[in-house]
Amino acid sequence: MPYKLTLEPTEDELVHHSSRDVQSRRSSQAAHCEESGARSLSLLLQECKPSETKKKRELETIIIDSDEDEQVSKKQKQQLIEDEAFAQAVQAEEDGAARASIRGNVSLLNEQHIGTSSSSKSPRAANKLDEAFGVDYEAGCRSSSTFRLMQVKGLPQWANKGCVNIRGVIQGDVQVALLSNYMVDIDWLLEACPRLKTVPSVVIFHGESGGSLELLQARKPNSWLLHKPPLRLSYGTHHTKAMFLLYPTGIRIVVHTANLIYIDWNNKSQGLWTQDFPYKNVAAGESKPSPFENDLVEYLQALEWTGCIAIISGIGEVHVDAAFFRKFDYSSAMVRLVASVPGYHLGRNLTKWGHLKLRTILQEQHFEEHFKGSPCVYQFSSLGSLDEKWMGEFGSSIQAGSTFGNEQLGPGPVQIVWPTVEDIRNSLEGYAAGGAVPSPLKNVERAFLSKYWYRWQADHTGRSRAIPHIKTFLRYNDQRLAWFLLTSSNLSKAAWGVLQKNGSQLMIRSYELGVLFLPSLVGNNSNVTPFSCTYSSSILPRELQNREDDGGKRQLRHTKLVTLSWKSSNHEKSDMDIFVRLPIPYALPPVKYDPKDIPWSWDRQYREPDMFGEVWPRQVRRYTMQS
Repeated sequence: MPYKLTLEPTEDELVHHSSRDVQSRRSSQAAHCEESGARSLSLLLQECKPSETKKKRELETIIIDSDEDEQVSKKQKQQLIEDEAFAQAVQAEEDGAARASIRGNVSLLNEQHIGTSSSSKSPRAANKLDEAFGVDYEAGCRSSSTFRLMQVKGLPQWANKGCVNIRGVIQGDVQVALLSNYMVDIDWLLEACPRLKTVPSVVIFHGESGGSLELLQARKPNSWLLHKPPLRLSYGTHHTKAMFLLYPTGIRIVVHTANLIYIDWNNKSQGLWTQDFPYKNVAAGESKPSPFENDLVEYLQALEWTGCIAIISGIGEVHVDAAFFRKFDYSSAMVRLVASVPGYHLGRNLTKWGHLKLRTILQEQHFEEHFKGSPCVYQFSSLGSLDEKWMGEFGSSIQAGSTFGNEQLGPGPVQIVWPTVEDIRNSLEGYAAGGAVPSPLKNVERAFLSKYWYRWQADHTGRSRAIPHIKTFLRYNDQRLAWFLLTSSNLSKAAWGVLQKNGSQLMIRSYELGVLFLPSLVGNNSNVTPFSCTYSSSILPRELQNREDDGGKRQLRHTKLVTLSWKSSNHEKSDMDIFVRLPIPYALPPVKYDPKDIPWSWDRQYREPDMFGEVWPRQVRRYTMQS
């Protein structure tokens, strides 16, 4: 179905032309809002009722989620809404054609091999249709102990192999779902993950306010609860992206990088970590809490959530609050948590949050000699207002740690992976993708940053044209990783904190959460059959079943984290080495900017058309379905 493009002046209300058009576009005109870590974007898009012909859309001020007070122009706000609507309209058209084609093939298959009519669909046919759209992924690809990339529409099939979508994460007999995010589109969420409609208890930890909060309250199911963690400092946000899913047998914890909106789960390069944990064995008596457990409970306590009453099958009525999370056995955790909470942190709390938490953990670790002085990559989707002093402070945390010979790893080259203007222009979304990389010119083009710029190149994962909303920090040597951090934190003082009062106080503005992969943690648990809340031991992926006992040698083995592009050499082959591949989405080592490359900033003008024939900033356009 074609789309008519109509140029119009910027206005405070957008008019839907007909109830028939609205009905045909319901799935693509939900309230989808985009932010990218360092921005706090709250946009309202009220869905029209079929009987209405006109409806106002409320817009809320966009505030940059960093340590500065900035407002984006009305035209930019409206442009972001239009980019979202256009992306969904185009995708809906493509999906409709693709689904029609697949249904035709499935019907033919039924007629030829199953003996059913084309008007009926067997379970086999339905499953084939689901598989074609990545609704379910093979159990053999869902090791709960690994980091995953998320599926991206429009990529070749191989590029999404083993990647996840939201239905594959929220599945099984979920009794309680705690969903923590900055932006939440209820209409999209229920459509993308119908399983949530049957979950008895759902709580959303959010960062919405004003009119967008009113919309969230109006659109959510009546039984769902909302909680907005307190923000005691200005310009901060609740930016954490995580899920806590309670089952009769245990808990699934998910830390990821996507807002709960359409474009984040379909059009961007994103990442996700998930692991399941069983209830503690009460008969075994009290055990010392693991660092993971303490970090998790302290973070949840900082949210100041009083909890809720829920009923869990086989357990009964429980009060789910921060303390409830001590009932689970986290001894097999493959990661450490690195969180940020707003406030002025000092004394015993000085190293509990932000970049000082990362520094403290790394200082306790020992790494191989070849990581001494090795490069550090900062990859994120929004850049705060930084200075050289803070870059040095942050670098001291990133570069912490020592070798097995007790020598400090010390400083190494800093490489900031950031998309260029050409990367944005040639992306799957064209210039519209730049709305998810919302850093202003005055932040991006500071002279001292020029030596740090490196290209976003991701050919080996098929994601060079899928602009990143993922945030990662790592230290590497060739294709070997000293450590790897997946986080909601962008590169900003608001997210990581800034030292004050001669280093005795750390000031943080936002809530953030990340997971740190370390060779020591991965190695200690690499020979343990993972617990699963959704699979019994009889149907676990083959490679996760019946892991052989190594007779105690596991403690002597050396675990090495490597990229997908790593190739073993003869001198690295050893029975005492365990190599764990992590799907780092971009190429290592990254490629330095060419003299002609320009780092993307969203408040500049770009006149070279993108693949849709658009320039930036685009004129405000309205896309209406034509019958």
